[in-house]
Amino acid sequence: MLLIAVAFVGLQLTAVTGRASPDTKNYLSYALSLSGEDRQEAGRLAIDHSCASGQQAPLDFIPWTSRKAAGESRESCVRRLNDSVAYWSGHGNTSGMTAPFANHRFMAIFEARPGYPLFLVPFVAAFGTTWGLWLAGLVVALAGSVCVLLTLRAAGASRRAGLAGQALYLALPTGTVAMNPLSDGLSLALGTAVVLGCVLLLRDRPRTGAALVAGGLVLMFLVRYSQALLLAAALAGVFLARAGWLRLKRRDPAPVLRAAGLCGALAALVYAGAHLLSWPMGQDSAQDLLTHHYQRPDLPDPWPEFFVQERVFWSAWLRRQATYPVLPVLLALSAWALLRRRSVVLPVALAAGAAGLLNQAGHPNPDQLLGYRLIVFVWLLPALAIPLLLDRPPTVSAPHDTSHDASPPHDTSHDASRAPARTEQSAGTTAQVAPAPVGDAPGEARHSTSRS
Repeated sequence: MLLIAVAFVGLQLTAVTGRASPDTKNYLSYALSLSGEDRQEAGRLAIDHSCASGQQAPLDFIPWTSRKAAGESRESCVRRLNDSVAYWSGHGNTSGMTAPFANHRFMAIFEARPGYPLFLVPFVAAFGTTWGLWLAGLVVALAGSVCVLLTLRAAGASRRAGLAGQALYLALPTGTVAMNPLSDGLSLALGTAVVLGCVLLLRDRPRTGAALVAGGLVLMFLVRYSQALLLAAALAGVFLARAGWLRLKRRDPAPVLRAAGLCGALAALVYAGAHLLSWPMGQDSAQDLLTHHYQRPDLPDPWPEFFVQERVFWSAWLRRQATYPVLPVLLALSAWALLRRRSVVLPVALAAGAAGLLNQAGHPNPDQLLGYRLIVFVWLLPALAIPLLLDRPPTVSAPHDTSHDASPPHDTSHDASRAPARTEQSAGTTAQVAPAPVGDAPGEARHSTSRS
């Protein structure tokens, strides 16, 4: 685990700067205001960092670095953003923690995400903006990868499967998004803690599991409440479907129902909390998309055009996946794992992937077509499912005629590496009971029998 982490740190040292997106300055100015800077100075420092980062980013290094933006000089960038701050300050945006880079309605989106700026405060205060943001991203990325490892181990997977999950998390876009100075990475790391908690709930460790699920979603509410709502709702839906399937199979659905009830209750609390705090909701998100960040008048009924945008976005997205089929291949391997392995982590990973698709569906912005950050939870599915293929699948003993064996019999009486099989004899029949397959939920172990 430490070797994987050290290798990741070494790779990230090659790109300490050049990661800032257009939204980074909003979070950074919020964090600097929390650390004691006045709003004007916080905005100035955030502008300096954003423009310097834009100069140091290679062309197309990250999706939001277009060739046009990369060709803008630092002085021109600083002048443009300072002019924007002066304009919006003079047009009513005079309150809040973030600098007035845009109109008040658009900046209210970032005002409703205090968790990530609060997380940045100690890093920026101790190490400055450049190294502070980089170290904060590193902590977020490594924490998420460790949660993935622990999730697989808690589900009963082998150590090598857990390490493969950690490595996949850091190598896939989940690691890239975690390192970017945006709230998506911290939301993702908290999401992996929620996933770990759900697995512990299903493995009959209710106190620890419930604490991780509730704590993770509460913190996600402060970081990105929309993603917290979607994750909790997706988990509740998948668990309810799983409980129905278990009832049809005449198995005990109680642990799954408890997990579904907890996630459903937390989803309701997240929605109620955002509503009570008057934070932007779905209608505001649709207007933001269709009015270019509220720079045009609101539409009386935005939903017909919003669904047109959905169709256009997903058509383009599918064409891109056909051209660069990395995600489809990984999802196909994940589906194979779902069919060949029995593990409590699989329905949880499926719910996390669904939360990513729902989040992207709520923001069908063509500008995000090349990015991964809105749909990033989808990549948790391969990170959690594919490593299970490294473990041996459960096998059923087949009749075996020892008279055709060319090799001498193997004496296993002193083989400490294997668990002895239990035998029961009755009326000339020997039943051999295989150990439970790795990763099965309690009470769902399968038994294989062979008759001799």
